[in-house]
Amino acid sequence: MVIVPAAAAGAGVEFGEWEAEVTTASMRVTDIPRLPPEVVSRERSVDPAEAEDFLRLFHAETDGGTAGLGERLDRVRAEIHATGTYRHTAAEVEFGARVAWRNSARCIGRLYWQGLKVRDRRDVDGAAAIAEECVTHLREATRGGRIRSTITVFAPDGPAGPGPKIHNEQLIRYAGHRLGDGSVLGDPRHADFTETVQEHGWRPPERKGSFDVLPLLIESEPGERRLFRLPSDAVLEVPLSHPDHRWFAGLGLRWHAVPAISNMRLVIGGITYPAAPFNGWYLATEIGARNLADTDRYDLLPVIADLMGLSTKSERTLWRDRALVELTLAVQHSFDAAGVTIADHHTESRRFLTHIAKEERAGRRCQADWSWIVPPLSGGQTAVFHRYYDEPDPAARPAFLPPG
Repeated sequence: MVIVPAAAAGAGVEFGEWEAEVTTASMRVTDIPRLPPEVVSRERSVDPAEAEDFLRLFHAETDGGTAGLGERLDRVRAEIHATGTYRHTAAEVEFGARVAWRNSARCIGRLYWQGLKVRDRRDVDGAAAIAEECVTHLREATRGGRIRSTITVFAPDGPAGPGPKIHNEQLIRYAGHRLGDGSVLGDPRHADFTETVQEHGWRPPERKGSFDVLPLLIESEPGERRLFRLPSDAVLEVPLSHPDHRWFAGLGLRWHAVPAISNMRLVIGGITYPAAPFNGWYLATEIGARNLADTDRYDLLPVIADLMGLSTKSERTLWRDRALVELTLAVQHSFDAAGVTIADHHTESRRFLTHIAKEERAGRRCQADWSWIVPPLSGGQTAVFHRYYDEPDPAARPAFLPPG
């Protein structure tokens, strides 16, 4: 990786050679080359205090003390002074990404934060290479259905300019095709993005469907966006059926196996990584009780209720609730039948309380957003419903932050 994105290469600094030197432990602080003043934007320089806070946390949790901390702090301060930024070690990136997950107040699956597989790809340059790594991420995370939590970290923002961006909300999402009558075929959430990728040259299938996989839209240089199709072998999809209702399979529903969020920024020690796609695995309610059920998404509850023979004339028949349970059950059943990892909201709720207990034993507070932790189905029947949590701390770092 270069400490400054390729956009600054015209300044005449040999960043590749500089990187080789800066990673040498024996190198003297005075040997760090300074970037030309016109290259460095001090407004985008790293705050040394943020770097120090992270490094102290890293050493406290990985070394059990401060072994080597002083030397590392001196080194980082010198790098920031000379270049406006510094380079994380591979171990620091791994730790930072895992703690960012640990700090994610909206995630119920944080019990597994220490098992996050971190793919350090900070040296990957160019949109095509980034797209290829995203595809590899999906293949390695999918593992034939045995989903593994994975993150791929690309180059950071720097004083000379931004790092790459993946404009997709997730690596795998379905198109929303706006039709002439104002309705949307597919996922309405992504109707705007579907039009965006079409403006950049994407052509949807001749016969448009409800589950057309969108291409990746990657910006490796400011203002230069390129499209890349996801190969079919990188997108595992599960056809949905129901254990009791044979008609369900005839609806032709399916969903992808890996939820890989790709537009959030990973912030570690004052450094922002704008492209760092990461995934866990699905909770059945995410698909059945939200993606397929929300009125601004696939809005399937009226369809399911009608096929179940339920009266939808009054809310007092609880037709929505009954249809919601069966839709979520179909998702859970289908993923299980296909051998694809998926969690249920009752088990994951109990595991989240286990996570909180472990964090408390470690002397850490566990911030949580109640409205996200409590599942959208049978909330009162889950363990996470019946208690309060430490309020989310917007200043907690490392962290995953919304797109900038």
